[in-house]
Amino acid sequence: MASFPDAVSLLCDFLRFASVSTDPSRAGDVSACAQWLAEHLTEIGLASEVHPTPGHPVVVARNPHKAGRPTVLIYGHYDVQPEDPVELWQSAPFEPEIRNGVLFARGSADNKGQIFAHIQGIAHVLKTKRELPVNLILLVEGEEEIGSPHLEAFLMEHREALRCDIIAVSDTSMVAAGVPTLTYGLRGIAAMEIRVKGPSMDLHSGIYGGAVRNPAVVLAHLLASLHAPDGCVAVKGFYEAVQPLQNWEREAWAAVPFGEKQIEANTGVPAMGGEVEFTALERIWGRPTAEVNGIGGGFQGEGTKTIIPKEVFAKLTFRLVPDQAPEVILAAVERHLREVCPAGVTLEILPGHSGEPYVTDPHSAYGKAAQQALHRVFPGVQIALTREGGSIPIVNTFQRVLGVETLLLGLALPDCRAHAPNENFPVANFGAGILLNQALLEELSKVQES
Repeated sequence: MASFPDAVSLLCDFLRFASVSTDPSRAGDVSACAQWLAEHLTEIGLASEVHPTPGHPVVVARNPHKAGRPTVLIYGHYDVQPEDPVELWQSAPFEPEIRNGVLFARGSADNKGQIFAHIQGIAHVLKTKRELPVNLILLVEGEEEIGSPHLEAFLMEHREALRCDIIAVSDTSMVAAGVPTLTYGLRGIAAMEIRVKGPSMDLHSGIYGGAVRNPAVVLAHLLASLHAPDGCVAVKGFYEAVQPLQNWEREAWAAVPFGEKQIEANTGVPAMGGEVEFTALERIWGRPTAEVNGIGGGFQGEGTKTIIPKEVFAKLTFRLVPDQAPEVILAAVERHLREVCPAGVTLEILPGHSGEPYVTDPHSAYGKAAQQALHRVFPGVQIALTREGGSIPIVNTFQRVLGVETLLLGLALPDCRAHAPNENFPVANFGAGILLNQALLEELSKVQES
């Protein structure tokens, strides 16, 4: 794989910005990162602009557009997750360090390393050939990690300027090291918080226990009621709109060199769980889920405090697949929980953020062009056609607002520790991404001509 030492050094500069979008005290770091990125894009030969939003800025860059060429929009984000817990990092999260060919830093995989690989691929072509083979729009936002709250309005306002034929995003993963991966689907998401309230104050569990309903016990029953013993979600109507997996998908996924053993090794769990009639990859990529993300309430200190807590809560998310609608699922779950909830407590349900599931045809002309680009960078290796278990809601927004499909070309590895301490990105994958950008733009330039 080609080496790009200057590009790696620039990536390290990019990673040193603590561009944590969720932390108001870091707004200056986020803005400084956007400005640095825009200046770099100008230096490599693109016309770049920093667009303010009610939140963090959006950076847009483009080359001179010419008639008769397809327009490709490449999307990424420069904001990152908080680095906490800092004490679990082996090196400072915003001081990039390379160990055994792997770059460790917050944002290295999600998403600075991946979007910067595209940028350096563009830079190399402009330096050597002075012209790109396509009309390019580069859009890099600073709010992806908080749900892109202002990007849809930005797209609506600049719809004509952002008109394109296809979108490319590298914000997903390869299924395994050295295995080129084209992701053609994403699960959607629907979030809620539930609160169970009982007495007006914490009560002595000896004086009142057995007579007053315990909110913590009720919450445990509510959460347990979401699943049947076979791993299926037990909410009435939950699977009504789910599209069955196609035979070619199940065959393709069965051939992927990544499965239960690798998942167990990466996660540290002793065994897999979930719907027994599906494989682990089928459950992650093509089946919906109900997950408990957090539980709180009652006494949390050391030792024992004998109380009946007055209030407890749980945070839930539901990963969705085509053709599930977030609002329909949230309504079904609310009906289920209210039916199961006993008298003696008050149940409060607060809906959270949501995003639609996404799927496109990997065998379309643009999908085939992306696969050809992957073949060029990873010759002789079978391409993995996958869906992604996670959610990138902006992909659906692109489809709805711009009317354009998205190619998802992941460069991170399954053990990249995105959102966790010791986030990492192999330097070889960064180099592969630079080459992939060049091959991708060349292959996409041919689609309109064919």
